Amino acid sequence: MADYFSPTVIPEIIPNGDMTKLELLLLSHMFDADTDGDGTYFHSWQGPSDLILVDRAELSAALHAAYGSDSQVRGYVEEKLKTATSDDASVELDMSGVSWEVILQDIVRRSAKLRYITVTTAFTCSKMRADGFGGMALFITADAIKACSTTEFLSDCLADIAGQEDG
Repeated sequence: MADYFSPTVIPEIIPNGDMTKLELLLLSHMFDADTDGDGTYFHSWQGPSDLILVDRAELSAALHAAYGSDSQVRGYVEEKLKTATSDDASVELDMSGVSWEVILQDIVRRSAKLRYITVTTAFTCSKMRADGFGGMALFITADAIKACSTTEFLSDCLADIAGQEDG
């Protein structure tokens, strides 16, 4: 059996003051998070997690602190919290409904310091499979989330060659 991984790095240090407590909490569960001065460095050796387990009290406090912020994830978490079993100390959140990319874009929208956030992901596999390797890069601004995979890059190169041969 082959294991697939997608190590991911966000090289920009995200200022903690630019994130709501809710965004910081969620991103810190989706990624590994290291404090760097007044900011946080996010990364993951196997890829960001969509299914996270968060302490209910911590989540409720972060959600309350996020009221009034322009954060798309707040409403999503409110709905998930309403349907969670109320006696559990932790809440399991499926974050596939609002991606970490959207959370990062909200941070850029509100930030006075960040004009963009970049993300680099490698695709790797424990076996040497043709479909197990590659990568992608994302460029996140207030207005757009742009992405390009290595497959897209190679397809563009092949199209250029085909165009030269036809011409």
